[in-house]
Amino acid sequence: MNAYLVFILTILIGSYILDVIVEILNIRHLKTELPEEFAGYYDAEKYQTAQRYLKENTWFGIITDTIFTPITIAFILLGGFNYVDTLARNFNFGPIPTGLIFSGILLLASQLLHIPFSVYGTFVIEEKYGFNRTTVKTFILDILKGWLLTAIIGGIVFSVILWFFEKAGTWAWLYCWGAVTAIQLFLTFIAPVVIMPLFNKFIPLEDGELKSVIEAYARAQAFKMKGVFKMDASRRSTKSNAYFTGFGRFRRIVLFDTLIEKHTVDELVSVLAHEMGHYRKKHILTSILISIATTGLMFCILSLFINNTGLFAAFRMEHASVYASLLFFGFLYAPIEMLLSIAGTMLSRKHEYEADAYSVTTYRKPEAMITALKKLSVDNLSNLTPHPLKVFLSYGHPPVLERIQAIRQQEKRQ
Repeated sequence: MNAYLVFILTILIGSYILDVIVEILNIRHLKTELPEEFAGYYDAEKYQTAQRYLKENTWFGIITDTIFTPITIAFILLGGFNYVDTLARNFNFGPIPTGLIFSGILLLASQLLHIPFSVYGTFVIEEKYGFNRTTVKTFILDILKGWLLTAIIGGIVFSVILWFFEKAGTWAWLYCWGAVTAIQLFLTFIAPVVIMPLFNKFIPLEDGELKSVIEAYARAQAFKMKGVFKMDASRRSTKSNAYFTGFGRFRRIVLFDTLIEKHTVDELVSVLAHEMGHYRKKHILTSILISIATTGLMFCILSLFINNTGLFAAFRMEHASVYASLLFFGFLYAPIEMLLSIAGTMLSRKHEYEADAYSVTTYRKPEAMITALKKLSVDNLSNLTPHPLKVFLSYGHPPVLERIQAIRQQEKRQ
């Protein structure tokens, strides 16, 4: 049997089994007794609701993977990619348009297959637990806007990569790395003013105590920003969040309207101080540099598998092509991507502790930060006791009880 095929099937099946094991362990790790730290925030019924929400979402995810993993394997073994490639080649275009048609068909088919699951997750599970506020119209428009952005941005990036690998020879991967990095940085700058407003409304925060305290804190920290904005997150969900976006003097603070409704001024400023800590500690810059480096690594390894005959034989392809090489390489790269992801989540958890510490040190209201974390956990029905393996593999934030413990320890040291 083809060695590449054996490797790819092993990765697909192994990843599925690992995910199922981790998710089941996570469910079994739930504690029936409410952690003492959350006494007064969760009542018994609400805590049981949070656990039912986790279980239902988990099993829904397992069922989804159980359906799509065999579909993917069958599509590979039955030569589905070759069928799509033949269809794309029938248009008799050049390699780049043919590659766009090939990838477009596969992406559209995948998106269409996932829509029923997305509908169930949004309008059944999220609705059942009181989170969903998305209308059918908004849901459909979000999908169409997402497709349009994917076609425009994804099409440009894919075309650039194909062109370099078709024309630039040995060092094509280096040119691809530079081009994709430039596009990513450009999108990072324009996203707050061009892309994000396609999905949500951002209005300046009205004058009042909250705006005054935020601006005073920002001035005290010599933190320049474009302004404070409120986002209409409530049009889709009752869940809460806040974040910074943009760079330099174009940085802006964004508060979910659902967050403002449920938190005091001190709690909100503590959360924003945490987000500001990510900038002050250069976490954002570090993440960007790591992303650039890992992109370079990916393109370097990818260059070794362009038009690889063994790889194309694994997918039962009649013709080799650069565009199909890019897609097939994704299956080979999955283990490296997983290891990089684990390393990334470990670094992210470290950064979250540091940002919490920055909030406590500069705003000096640790109890407000702790209360904010508790309210966010309750409002979002977060899992208070995740399994350590689940945390290790996929948690970008430390479990909330560990964050609270770290804040209390820092409070004692001050």
